[in-house]
Amino acid sequence: MTSSKIQIDAAQKTLDDPRWKQVLAKDTKADGQFFYSVKTTGVYCRPSCGTRPARPENVDFYLTIEAAETAGFRACKRCKSNQPSLLEVNAVKVAKVCRLIETSETMPKLAELARYAELSAFHFHRIFKLITGLTPKEYASAHRSQALRQSLDAKMKVTGAIYEAGYGSNSRFYASSTKTLGMKPLEYIKGGANTEIHFALAECLLGSILVATSDKGVCAISIGHDPEALLRELQDRFPRSDLIGGDAAFESLVAKVVGFIEAPKIGLELPLDIQGTAFQQRVWQALREIPCGETATYSDIANKIGMPKAVRAVASACAANTLAVAIPCHRVIRQDGSLSGYRWGIERKKALLEIEAAL
Repeated sequence: MTSSKIQIDAAQKTLDDPRWKQVLAKDTKADGQFFYSVKTTGVYCRPSCGTRPARPENVDFYLTIEAAETAGFRACKRCKSNQPSLLEVNAVKVAKVCRLIETSETMPKLAELARYAELSAFHFHRIFKLITGLTPKEYASAHRSQALRQSLDAKMKVTGAIYEAGYGSNSRFYASSTKTLGMKPLEYIKGGANTEIHFALAECLLGSILVATSDKGVCAISIGHDPEALLRELQDRFPRSDLIGGDAAFESLVAKVVGFIEAPKIGLELPLDIQGTAFQQRVWQALREIPCGETATYSDIANKIGMPKAVRAVASACAANTLAVAIPCHRVIRQDGSLSGYRWGIERKKALLEIEAAL
């Protein structure tokens, strides 16, 4: 193989790597996810380095500082690639503040949190939302909601669970209980008792499909080979709800979902009953913003929600999605373009992407 051919292949390999676009964009959100080296200078840089872009045939990528240095490269003096980035420094500060919020009996004031982070109040508020995707107040509220679910799941008395989770009074909690739990607290602790879940089963080009709704909207869309298994899964999620088979009107809703699978460009305008942690809901919202026919990586989603380090957590949130196609986790792929795990099977994920790509 000639040297020119080797250079062309090396350049093409870099150009095909999605990380190269982040380097060209000097993407600060990619800092810490990887490093790139330049053969002609012998240094390795972080993605946001302000130096002029190198020729792609001279670039290699590394996941860690250790890997780059083992390969014989030294840290860039301009971006100080062997030191924590500003984003990483701020992330440590925000993490400390999150622990403070979680362990405080009452929500600390913004000025107190900013002093704890050694930042001005304005700068702290902006950095906190950039890194977590939430304001400090929203983070505190989400933490209380999660703590309450855990307390109720542990079968604590409702009043005790409310105070254990950090709500100052019963009235403050009950004002937002339906939004927090998806149902009233006593119904939640009793496994959905006294609530009605309407459902229907049908067949689509991907196999059997189950669609279920609560009084708030569609709460489950499941796909599989065995319709009875889909129904058992629904019963396990809502063990004490009244499951009611759909009538003709409800089956028309199922027909909309089936039609959407076969022709996703038509859209699926249905009210959704989305229940999950604050983090999961942010991920799921980001998934719904991926256009039909396009894909995104787990890193893309982590960057979009302002948490570039949370790639694994993003993957877990995708796996926790119970609304197939309505929340299109099938559009999320690995960094190298390959398909990863899918709650309803890799073959179905592949089929959905092929349908959308052909439109």
